[in-house]
Amino acid sequence: MVLNQTTTVQIQAVTTPEMTEMFLEVPERVYASDPNWVSPIRSSIAKQFAPSNPFFGYGKLQQFIAISQGANGEQAVGRIVAAVNQRLIEREGQNVGLFGFFECIEDLAIAQSLLEAACNWLREQGMKVARGPIDLSTHNNCLFLVEGFDSPPMVMMPYNPPYYPEFMDKDGWHKAKDAYAYNFPLDKPLPAEFEKGYRIACKSGVTFRPLNTKGKAFEQDCISLYNLFTRAFSNNWSSTPRSEEEFLEEARDLQSLVDPDVFPVAEYNGEMIGFFMGLPDYNIPLKQVRGRLNWLGIIKFLWYRRQIDRGRVIAICSLPEYRRKMVPLALIYLGMQGGMQKGKPYKRAELSWVYEDNFPSRKLIEASGGKIYKTYRIYEKAF
Repeated sequence: MVLNQTTTVQIQAVTTPEMTEMFLEVPERVYASDPNWVSPIRSSIAKQFAPSNPFFGYGKLQQFIAISQGANGEQAVGRIVAAVNQRLIEREGQNVGLFGFFECIEDLAIAQSLLEAACNWLREQGMKVARGPIDLSTHNNCLFLVEGFDSPPMVMMPYNPPYYPEFMDKDGWHKAKDAYAYNFPLDKPLPAEFEKGYRIACKSGVTFRPLNTKGKAFEQDCISLYNLFTRAFSNNWSSTPRSEEEFLEEARDLQSLVDPDVFPVAEYNGEMIGFFMGLPDYNIPLKQVRGRLNWLGIIKFLWYRRQIDRGRVIAICSLPEYRRKMVPLALIYLGMQGGMQKGKPYKRAELSWVYEDNFPSRKLIEASGGKIYKTYRIYEKAF
C-alpha cells in the first residue's frame, strides 16, 4: 500500500473499541500481497489487550495507530504497542521498556512516528531503554526476521516484510541479540551418537514416554512441564517467569494440536527431567483461515490440516544434572524418530528459535544436522 501526496497521517493512542478494530486490521493492509504471510488468529491478538490478561497484574501498555486521512476516508496504516513489564525491570535491574505488535506500510516516516510515540510513552513511564519487538514478553511473539524471507514462517514464529529491519537501522536502533531458526531435513537418519546417547540414558535409569494429551494426566504433565521450564530457562535473556496459571492457559490452547510422537518426555524415578517439544506446523491450515476461526474457518482448518508435512521443534530441555546421562541426545533421537516413523507426513523440521550466544544448544543442533536458514533480531535504543 502506498499513500499519495494528498494523504495526511496522524499517530493516535487507541482509546475506543472502533480504534481497537482499526488496530487489528493493520496487518491485512501490510501483507495484502505477501504470499508467505500467515495471519494470526484475530481473537487471540485482541485477547492480549483484554483486562483479564494476567499481564495487567504486573505491567501496563499503550496501543498506538497511524491513521491516514485521504480520499478513501480514515484507514489505519500502522500500529505499535509500548509496554512496561515490571517483572523484566526487576529481573534486569534497569528501566527497560518494550515495544511490540509493530506493523506498518512501507513508509519510513510513518514507522519513525510510531516508534517515536512508543518511546515517548515509555520515557514518560520512567524508562531509559526501549527493546523490541517483544509483544509484552518473550513468551509471546517477538523478534524481527532479518534473513530468510523466501519461505513462510512455521507455527508460532514471527514474520515481517524485509523493510522492517531497514526502518530500525535508519531510525537509530541497534542490535541487542540475534536468534536463529535451523532447517532439518528428515530424509536421512541422525548420526549414530544420538541413538547411542539414548541407550546410555536408558541404562542410567532414565525412562521415556510420549506426553499425555488427555484428562488429568495432561494437566499433571503440564504442571511438570511448567516446573521444568521455570528451572531450566529461568536465566534466558530478556525473559520473565510465567505464573502457573499463565502457562496452563497456553498449554490448554495447544492441547488438541499436540502430536505425542514428536513430544517425548524423560523421567527419572517418576520425576519429569526433560522433554522434546515438537508441534506439527499448523501454519499450513491457518494460512487458509485468514485469522478468523468462525465456523467456516474451523472447517477450512480441519480440511487443510491434512496437508501438514513439516513440524517445528520449539524446545529441547534437560535438567543440567542429567545431561551427563545423555538425556538431550536421547530426546532428540526419540523426537526425530517419532517424526520419521512410517505413516508420519513430516518431510522436514525447524528447530527454533535459538539465541546466537546459546552455544551448547547450537552445538547439539548442528551436530544433529541442522542448518541455519533464518535469522531474527531484537533491537534496543537508549533515550
